[in-house]
Amino acid sequence: MKRLETYIAFDLEFNTVNDISHIIQVSAVKYQNHQEVDSFDTYVYSEIPLQSFINGLTGITSDKIAAAPKVEEVMAAFKDFVGELPLVGYNSQKSDLPILAENGLDLRDQYQVDLFDEAYDRRSADLNGIANLRLQTVATFLGIKGRGHNSLEDARMTAGIYESFLETDTNKAYLSQQEEAITDNPFAALGGFFD
Repeated sequence: MKRLETYIAFDLEFNTVNDISHIIQVSAVKYQNHQEVDSFDTYVYSEIPLQSFINGLTGITSDKIAAAPKVEEVMAAFKDFVGELPLVGYNSQKSDLPILAENGLDLRDQYQVDLFDEAYDRRSADLNGIANLRLQTVATFLGIKGRGHNSLEDARMTAGIYESFLETDTNKAYLSQQEEAITDNPFAALGGFFD
């Protein structure tokens, strides 16, 4: 997995009507040296009526959407927040990145780590054959708290999963170095006999 010292973890909420996804919340957290140093969170105005299912899932209300800035304004502000930094997300290649691109903000070249793919690859080794790979399930398994379907909480859980995987990789590398140090010395096992 690519190791990033500074990055943006992001997430969107959207309201899909007649196969068109309308962004209703954009959130991100900026991490530097394994700490959250900044965040971005806004609802997005939409004339499209909010599906009751989406309201129930996200807790986002029509009032919040009606009072929010328009999508063009949000895309410009989000672009400023992200700058040239690398992005990490959770299954964002399938939905979030294409939806951002449809709204005039193509960040696919900055996308560096998809944590859904990482979780899939680590399922048997690091996640004990976890039942499903939903963001909330993986986060809970790793001891990361958060309320799903709120894009700021989801962005924070995504960053938490990334940091947890980095820590796992660091620990594995350390253990591997220790094993190499021991096996490089053919007399290491005899060390205790000469004290």
